[in-house]
Amino acid sequence: MTTRARATVTVTWPEANARRSARQHLCGPVPAVSPADAARAMLGAHAQVLSAAELSVGLRGEGLTRTDVRTALWTDRTLVKTFGPRGTVHLLPAADLPMWTGALSAVPTGPNPFPRDTRMTPGQVEEVVAAIGEALTGAELTVDELSEEVVARTGPWAGDLVMPGFQQMWPRWRQVLHLAGHRGALAYAPNRGRRATYTNPGYTPLPGPRAQAALVERYLYAYGPATPAHFARWLAAPKRWADGLFASLAASGAIEEVVFEDAGPSWVVAGDTDFAAGPVRGVRLLPYFDAFTIASQPRERLFPGRAFERALAGGQAGNYPVLLVDGTVAGVWHQRRSGRRIAVTVEPLEPLPAARLRALEDEVERVGAIMEGRAELAVGPVTVGPHA
Repeated sequence: MTTRARATVTVTWPEANARRSARQHLCGPVPAVSPADAARAMLGAHAQVLSAAELSVGLRGEGLTRTDVRTALWTDRTLVKTFGPRGTVHLLPAADLPMWTGALSAVPTGPNPFPRDTRMTPGQVEEVVAAIGEALTGAELTVDELSEEVVARTGPWAGDLVMPGFQQMWPRWRQVLHLAGHRGALAYAPNRGRRATYTNPGYTPLPGPRAQAALVERYLYAYGPATPAHFARWLAAPKRWADGLFASLAASGAIEEVVFEDAGPSWVVAGDTDFAAGPVRGVRLLPYFDAFTIASQPRERLFPGRAFERALAGGQAGNYPVLLVDGTVAGVWHQRRSGRRIAVTVEPLEPLPAARLRALEDEVERVGAIMEGRAELAVGPVTVGPHA
């Protein structure tokens, strides 16, 4: 019987939050950070709303703009827009796509959420994913064009309109669109007008065990200390599977246990136990679904007190752009764009002193520069609850 070694390092929340903020490039603009570097540091930028992803990436580097992000995506191809953690659309570094696809395609899925007459058999899933990869090789297709190709390569059953989607019914095969992304058979291509297109990015996934080990180490470097439950929640994966993965990596010596003040036994990359003594300082504005607010745990410490009620939706992070003051959520904000003018309204949870207001003005100016507009600050009323 193997006895687990007792953790000898204790980490406080301020220490963990300060290190995470630094590694996320949120302690100030960092010179020579490319869009791919920024996306790598945060483990992908959530890109369901592309403008939010552009701001998330731009905030991590000195002088980055939304044009730089778009150039990295569609010209240099150092970024890829595809299905990432939780099956949601992300910007991921192209160089890391073999790891991402190898890891995500090997994550076990939960119970099938679809009605029995909507589901596909395992064999049909494989047929559809193969058909998607073949149809998109050397091509850029809209979803309707891709649907025609998939049905032609598989059979009429793939085109049955049985999937509810945005006030219409989608064909059966659409339920595995994200899986094709996780397998490396599909990624976004440049829009054709207002219509999204897809292509086959041509990356071969790493073997699952190797890729998942690499992803855990990347996650712990960026967001550790963390528990298997934190990792499972971030990835939308089964907790029991995450427990087993962490146990395997601990047994191999790849990760090391520490005591994390609010979470108990937690993990970091082996040997990565240096934490800065100083707390986080500064004012930051983070957009919808910024990776820092999604992945940092325990969530109650990042969203303290009334922030937990005002800036979360039923405990789910990302639904509100947030104001960070000294590394913790201290309000929400929103923006309205008209041409180059961007009206930024910030609603703090507590009145901001003069020095904080000056720092906020600087941050708003930076948001405007990243989004290639002229941002103007308005401070809204101090919010007192989720409906204020």
